[in-house]
Amino acid sequence: MKHIGKFVAYLILAVNIFFISLLLLTAYSPHIKPVAHPVESCFGLTFPIFLVINICFFIFWLIIQKYKFALFPLVAFLLCYSQIRTYFPLNFHTSKLPENSFKVLSYNIMGFDGAVKKDGENLILNYLKNSGADILCLQEYQTIESPQYLSQKDVEKALKDYPYHNIQIVGRGSGKGHTNRIACYSKFPILSSRTLDYASEYNGSVVYELKMGEDTVMLINNHLESNKLTKEDKVVYESMLKSPETEKVKSGARLLIRKLAEASAIRAPQADSIAQEIAASRYPYIIVCGDFNDTPISYAHRVIEKGLNDAFTKSGRGLGISYNQNKFYFRIDNILASKNLKPYNCTVDRSIKESDHYPIWCYLKKKD
Repeated sequence: MKHIGKFVAYLILAVNIFFISLLLLTAYSPHIKPVAHPVESCFGLTFPIFLVINICFFIFWLIIQKYKFALFPLVAFLLCYSQIRTYFPLNFHTSKLPENSFKVLSYNIMGFDGAVKKDGENLILNYLKNSGADILCLQEYQTIESPQYLSQKDVEKALKDYPYHNIQIVGRGSGKGHTNRIACYSKFPILSSRTLDYASEYNGSVVYELKMGEDTVMLINNHLESNKLTKEDKVVYESMLKSPETEKVKSGARLLIRKLAEASAIRAPQADSIAQEIAASRYPYIIVCGDFNDTPISYAHRVIEKGLNDAFTKSGRGLGISYNQNKFYFRIDNILASKNLKPYNCTVDRSIKESDHYPIWCYLKKKD
């Protein structure tokens, strides 16, 4: 019986090692180039699944007192510590913010929820007005010049505390009924703005120069390539979770992986363009934010973050899930900053649900 027990233990260890391999593969998948290997580049989406599986194995080895076997998943955790911290940071928030800090808020507003008014009010606009942010970076910005809907004049009236604003049309499909806008409202002077030239029918990025005291800050507001999932695709995904029948999962997974891989391959050159812009910047202070449409364990996040700090990783806590529909539980909205800007209290704010994204905000302070 002793030999049988040992055999079973080693068999379970072999299974554990298999899942450790998958964990490491998903953790380092951001180094796979999506243009060459689009499907493989999406492996990072499954990182939390294999992390949880290996945590279960670790606990199992401790319970049955096979401590030397517990070292295997423990070493794996150490090898992907930075990815674990990126995905699930645990930081304390400070109640006393330092002097001269400023608040940045990034929010995919979904066209102000269709620019609808309820009793003459728009809840997203009210949220922005009361946010206390010094810089608002907005994606999917849309107003409708009609008394029944939210107009540009309505927005400017509500956001009168922001004397500077800039709205840019992005995407090469503009003018074909696929107009998308990115906006920045700022309490600091906006010296210049320009769109980044990269391929996309609907999405885009805008580079601003902001004057903050004696310094000029480069700010890049992004809305990277969407995952092209239709409402029907999202229904398929939800049905897979609710009723995971073999055939349904196989056909649904093939459909979703194909679309996610296509979007990843398009998003990669966009991320490269943003990374090049950051590397070429002549300004010491850089802020990059927006809807990346990709997880923290992805090629896009990795190349854009290079040389910067992820504000949520450094000062946020928990998963920070920022997309709030169809059970896609991922943080796809980000605020990144150059390392001479210290982040505080980065938060994905779940108090407002009028858009399909939650806003993300943090305080930044120039380091002495």
